[in-house]
Amino acid sequence: MKFFKLAIIILFSNNLVAQLYTYSEKKEDAYLAISKDQKKLSPQYKSVSSLVSTIQVNTDTSNMNIIGDAANEPSLAISPLNPNEMTLGWRQFDNKESNFRQAGIAYSMDGGESWVNIPPIEAGIFRSDPVLVANSEGKFFYNSLTENFSCDVFSSVDMQDWSEKTYAFGGDKQWMVVDNTVNNSNGNIYAFWKQQFSDCTGNFTRSLDNGDSFEECSFVNNNPTRGTLSVDPDGILYACGGWNNTYRVLRSESAYDVNSSVTWDSDKVVDLKGSQALYSGPNPGGMLGQVWVATDHSETESRGNVYLLSSTKRVDNDDPCDIMFSSSLDNGETWSEAIKINDDSSTDNWQWFGTMSTAPNGRIDVVWLDTRDNPDTYLSSLYYSFSLDEGLSWSENEKISEEFDPHLGWPNQQKMGDYFHMISFNDFAYLAWAATFNGEQDIFFSKIEQEPVSSNSNITNLRDQIEVYPNPFNERLNIKVSNPSSIKQIEILDISGEVVFLNNTIDIQNLISVESLNHLTQGVYFLKISFKNTTQEIFKIIKI
Repeated sequence: MKFFKLAIIILFSNNLVAQLYTYSEKKEDAYLAISKDQKKLSPQYKSVSSLVSTIQVNTDTSNMNIIGDAANEPSLAISPLNPNEMTLGWRQFDNKESNFRQAGIAYSMDGGESWVNIPPIEAGIFRSDPVLVANSEGKFFYNSLTENFSCDVFSSVDMQDWSEKTYAFGGDKQWMVVDNTVNNSNGNIYAFWKQQFSDCTGNFTRSLDNGDSFEECSFVNNNPTRGTLSVDPDGILYACGGWNNTYRVLRSESAYDVNSSVTWDSDKVVDLKGSQALYSGPNPGGMLGQVWVATDHSETESRGNVYLLSSTKRVDNDDPCDIMFSSSLDNGETWSEAIKINDDSSTDNWQWFGTMSTAPNGRIDVVWLDTRDNPDTYLSSLYYSFSLDEGLSWSENEKISEEFDPHLGWPNQQKMGDYFHMISFNDFAYLAWAATFNGEQDIFFSKIEQEPVSSNSNITNLRDQIEVYPNPFNERLNIKVSNPSSIKQIEILDISGEVVFLNNTIDIQNLISVESLNHLTQGVYFLKISFKNTTQEIFKIIKI
């Protein structure tokens, strides 16, 4: 009996190890090019609508699609000095019959209207998991995983010469971020990865000299893998991940300090009503999206907020994959109840590859792939939603691409990569993503225009005509409105979005007093004023 139990344990362990290596980034196939006789070209994919313009990036030097190659896992970097200058990297498979990949690269000088393809960085060398950033001086960095589970960071000032290379330790599923704040930490670069597949014993490193060197690796607590990093306006670093069927967000207030080793001051489990969706459905050989953490850099009341997003396999309703979101208003210490951003009513659709970014004005942008238009299939379209009130409410989901089959063009591995990458500005968002519009995996760049809110100028003027005082408040909160008869109702919500005060009967007075708030505990709340013309205004208020 003991021998039988031991055999079961060994079998389970071997299967687990085999599974882990199956899903890790390592060299398996030899390099395989498309021969001249087999090489065929087709037109570069382009699509333009009132909301979104999309252009294919991975083309030949004549901007023609190469039939039979493959590309996925795009990452985008934009120069803070000139937003028209941007570079995009991806996993480049020269022949989809081989999973040998290289560090694909292209750049644009006109805000993504057109792209120039250049040869892969260190052509002929196995490279994977690209992550790109640009620092405040306009220098670009390309983090690239190689076959021994280590990473090199290549840099360029002109987006064409990538010969400068720095060893950066690293490992599988790495992510990288640069500090572009106005603090002394400006220029710091941080990276972390999956500890199980690394050429060092840790899972974190940083550069304090603008990428010229990286420190010996250290540890992020509890190995929060398959996630991202974000730096808040004060230079505080956040890491997130979905390891061991839990979501974690960690905070380091020492990472920016050149005289201090990196420690993690907070390590919080966040309930997104499920676990990170992996290795199934539309992407059976990979993740269905990585975990995203983002911080608010606006000059509004939401400055410093922290947001978490993941493509989640639900445990409460058995939905295979929803886009779940949570927010923190206190530097990651407490988190709101998770909400679902995709607004379909079915629990059978797949919403996957959820991707999030924040705009300088505080808007939160989210995109994902969605099968709702083709039930019982994996045919997917790109969807978009945004929030203007710190994630409390979201715009109606909007389909912004045609459908495609994600199972087409697999490059000898059953996946379309693991992630997309988005960067937001006040009036639009830039997205680097993958799809199979050409019958194979290709990389696309989309500019998503920010739709104007109905009567936006009136809303802005209306907000100026509302006065909320005192704030912070205790037992009494005053709301002064120039035209109270236009108000439909007043609500107060806690940070989880639960309504803790509701008033539907508003007297037509110039001064509205909301009293009897003794039942509220100290903390942050949201005052939501809804108007009869369907607009609304939300104010952050503090109970003391």
